[in-house]
Amino acid sequence: MPREITTEYGTVSISEDAIATIAGVAATECYGIVGMASRKIKDGLAELLGRENLSRGVAVSVDGDRVVINLYIVVGYGVKISEVAHNVLAQVRYAVKQATGLEAVEVNIHVQGVKVGSGPRS
Repeated sequence: MPREITTEYGTVSISEDAIATIAGVAATECYGIVGMASRKIKDGLAELLGRENLSRGVAVSVDGDRVVINLYIVVGYGVKISEVAHNVLAQVRYAVKQATGLEAVEVNIHVQGVKVGSGPRS
């Protein structure tokens, strides 16, 4: 359900897909993130998504002014997952607030895999 904001100039409708894309871009810009993962794990393997599919690794639920975001990520081998998750959480909350004016009251991070070999992306 899109979030609608009405002003004296008209109505702005923000879809959940738009919020998902904002959150996906913000997450992939963080150190240690290799990419977004598909929300469905096939045969125990997480599918790494390309830049054109960032919103597929994000689930957004909007209820009034409450935005709940679930991120499915793949991290690079050798990073401290708790620190990466903390940075992603802060960056996503900030980006969604700046772009939409909505507060992300809950950001859940699901680490779907660790990519070995390429190292963490900076």
